[in-house]
Amino acid sequence: MYIRKILVVIAILGIVALAGFSYYIYDVIFSPNTAFSEEKVNVYIPTGSDYSEVRDQLEPLVDNIAEFDQVAKRKGYTANIKAGRFILKKGMNNNEMINVLRSRNIPVWVTFNNQERLENLAGRVAVQIEADSTELLQAMRDSEFLAANNFNENNALSMYLPNKYEFFWNTSAEEFRERMKKEYDRFWTAEKLQKAEEIGLTPHEVMVVASIVQKETAKVDERPRVAGVYMNRLNNGWKLDADPTVIYALKDKLQDFDTVIKRVLYKDLKIDSPYNTYLYKELPPGPISMPDISSINAVLNYEDHDYFYFVVDVENFGYHKFSKTLSQHNINKREYVRWINKQKINR
Repeated sequence: MYIRKILVVIAILGIVALAGFSYYIYDVIFSPNTAFSEEKVNVYIPTGSDYSEVRDQLEPLVDNIAEFDQVAKRKGYTANIKAGRFILKKGMNNNEMINVLRSRNIPVWVTFNNQERLENLAGRVAVQIEADSTELLQAMRDSEFLAANNFNENNALSMYLPNKYEFFWNTSAEEFRERMKKEYDRFWTAEKLQKAEEIGLTPHEVMVVASIVQKETAKVDERPRVAGVYMNRLNNGWKLDADPTVIYALKDKLQDFDTVIKRVLYKDLKIDSPYNTYLYKELPPGPISMPDISSINAVLNYEDHDYFYFVVDVENFGYHKFSKTLSQHNINKREYVRWINKQKINR
């Protein structure tokens, strides 16, 4: 009888202990363990990270890191770290957080436009994905890749069409470059290639003219007309005489692309550079900026007119006055020069 009581007590204690242990396990795995007040937080795990590095990043975000460690080890996460961007939500338990970190790499949106050089583009993209600017620039300038895809370092910027793209945050520099080449090929449809051929330009040349149009006017509705002026000059064997190419040549000469130049001086027109279309009839060797799709389409579908000249319209800023003759252009130009002198803009 006495032994039976002992056994009953032992059994009861065992059940209590088991229940307590089960509750503890349940609590460790399934109770909320977030410490942040926001509704959700982003966690960026770099390629090649080990668990200690992930743990350091997570520690401020969880209430009990030791309990998180236990579940992470039990679920095999400590030996199987995934790189990427992950979103943790307020009130998640350890099990949910580890499931997210193991398998829910969330893409990011990468946007870029108005970049003048590959260096600027690399810097812009580097703040949006894991690859740094040095890696990106090296991939963009890779001579073997460029040669294999009919590009060179002068026109490589043409391959990167301004837009909004979805990428995984841990995309490598080479993966970014390959994706952009696919987007470029997708853009240049058979129809667009035919249009380029009809206007007598290669896709690379279209991009160069589009970059000049982009710099000349911010007004999308005016771009086909500006493109028409340049196509008239090209088709009649004229030099383009485009101020934005002189500005680019000056920046390139000074190796200072951060400087702001609001006025082109007569002495600037003599800068000996293949980008200076006041000196050379040939198109520049590459784009002077990153043209957006509206500028590219403006060239492919340029306005058919008889204008050969244009200058800033001081009565309707942002737009230009167009003229068919040099005499009319000089009248419009004098009006602009008077205005710019009045503003005391010397450079």
